[in-house]
Amino acid sequence: MNRNELGKVILRVVLGFIFFIHGFVKFQGGIGNTAGFFDSLGIPGFLAYVVAFIELVGGIALILGIGTRVVSLLLALIMVGAIFTAKLPAGLLGNGQAAGYELDLALLAMAIYFVLANKSALSLDHKLFHSEKS
Repeated sequence: MNRNELGKVILRVVLGFIFFIHGFVKFQGGIGNTAGFFDSLGIPGFLAYVVAFIELVGGIALILGIGTRVVSLLLALIMVGAIFTAKLPAGLLGNGQAAGYELDLALLAMAIYFVLANKSALSLDHKLFHSEKS
């Protein structure tokens, strides 16, 4: 195993864990509250369920290395939405009243990396679907 592959796995697992926790908290804290927050931003509340589901299941998928490119694209779209609908007015570092979008921007960059990167040899996708060429 080379260092680049190890770095890719660490980055993928951390990104997956962060999104898993965010999705879990949305359900644990009452998804209705999250739906209400979405409504207050002018976003249809039902999308809270979609976002929480993608974060929860997508986080697990990233940790395992299943569908990394597709999951990362969905998570990148969520981050773009979060930045432009909820975080942008507060600025990069926040304004004392609301959090900034620096974390969202970092998560967006990580997700985009996995959309563009080659598949990892250290993923469940690779183990299940990689055929050795003789």
